[in-house]
Amino acid sequence: MMDTAANRRYTESHEWVEDLGDGRLRIGITDHAQEALGDMVYVELPELGAEYKKGDPCAVVESVKAASDVYAPVSGEVVEVNEQLAESPDLANTSPFSEGWITVIKAADMSEYNALLDAVAYAEVVAAEAH
Repeated sequence: MMDTAANRRYTESHEWVEDLGDGRLRIGITDHAQEALGDMVYVELPELGAEYKKGDPCAVVESVKAASDVYAPVSGEVVEVNEQLAESPDLANTSPFSEGWITVIKAADMSEYNALLDAVAYAEVVAAEAH
């Protein structure tokens, strides 16, 4: 059973976004994504200070099955990265919504965040993919 967090926004490419306030958004991959990918063996984090446009690849997660890009859900600047993932990429599997976060981006435009999917809409996207 897929887990979603009601206090997050989501993308159709399976990233979650948590509003930390002050335009700062924490980003990770969803429970559905980590389950589909399998056991994580490597996470390539973005560089601090890097700037991305919404939809740009900003990180890579690599599992025993495949490597997959993580896309910036909003435009902005990387202000924090989860260094723990370099040592323990499996945190993306065991704790995708807390310890397994990937990066924090300072959003250039919060309307991009507001336009993301809520948990119900994201669950519908996942259900549609299953058919």
